[in-house]
Amino acid sequence: MNIRNRLSLATIILFMAILAVNNLLPQKDYPANKSGPEINFVVENGEFGSAIATKLVTSGVIKSADVFIEEFISNPKAQGISAGVHRIESKVPATVAIEQLLDPKRLVNQVIIREGTNLGDVIKVLKKSENIDAEEFSRESLQLVSPLFPELSKSLEGSLYPAHYSFAPGTSLISALEQMVAKAKSVASFTGLDIGFEGYNAYEVLTIASMVQVEGDPTNFEKVARVIYNRLKIGMPLQLNATVQYASNKRGEILVTNEDTKIISPYNTYRVVGLPPTPISNPGSAAISASLKPASGSWIYFITVAPGDTRFTSDFEEFSGWNMEFNRNVAAGVFK
Repeated sequence: MNIRNRLSLATIILFMAILAVNNLLPQKDYPANKSGPEINFVVENGEFGSAIATKLVTSGVIKSADVFIEEFISNPKAQGISAGVHRIESKVPATVAIEQLLDPKRLVNQVIIREGTNLGDVIKVLKKSENIDAEEFSRESLQLVSPLFPELSKSLEGSLYPAHYSFAPGTSLISALEQMVAKAKSVASFTGLDIGFEGYNAYEVLTIASMVQVEGDPTNFEKVARVIYNRLKIGMPLQLNATVQYASNKRGEILVTNEDTKIISPYNTYRVVGLPPTPISNPGSAAISASLKPASGSWIYFITVAPGDTRFTSDFEEFSGWNMEFNRNVAAGVFK
């Protein structure tokens, strides 16, 4: 046997030894495609990564809490795991457990709170749920719910995290709102929202995120956030249609009239310089993250000329030309 053959044989023996040792070591994750029966797994109000991991191990869903936490941290979507009853498989890898906990189809008796909704929208959705008891609910009872940042504002607007929820039959409407605030607190801690950004406190960033959520889309959230910060920096009115529409209850409309921009309201950012007094929607994690990490740029203006075509500039003349193009597209029915 020559030297090369002896080396090859030694390599093979070493490889087989490593495999043997690995087979003897306890595995930290269940194998894929060998799951056990489905179970109902409950995520309690306010529970997050480590607490969920411990319960998953106890319930026989995953093998290692440490592996789950590693996957949870590395997956930005994992913070979207909602409170409620989840129908998931047992004895699965941590990554599969996270996927199933994020799957809205696996939520039992789910209630969907969409990104960009406001407090009034959420109350309407909850009142339609057969599992929610709204019999004793009143606007005055909203004072029983502590908002996301109670030391900065008493308003619940923006504090109700948009997600898929599952509530037990007979859950009071107030209790449902409290669960949504608890979820928002978990997300605020995970994203760093509770720390604020560059001199803006947590509530101010939340307010900015609420406008980013309505004014932009996930492909340009960071740029919209930058425009808002740039306008605030130079003392320019924000002039955001979304805030006027919030004040005039005309959300979702394409156009804002001159009369709309003249209404007397602290939310009319055409008249009032600075941020509106409260958020105007419940922002999701993407809008929050964009408001904490806005894009770099000197843009002052932006406009959606056509669906999927949003443009940014610091030149007013260029913006004016795009505005004319927008008006032509509206007249041509491009936005219908």
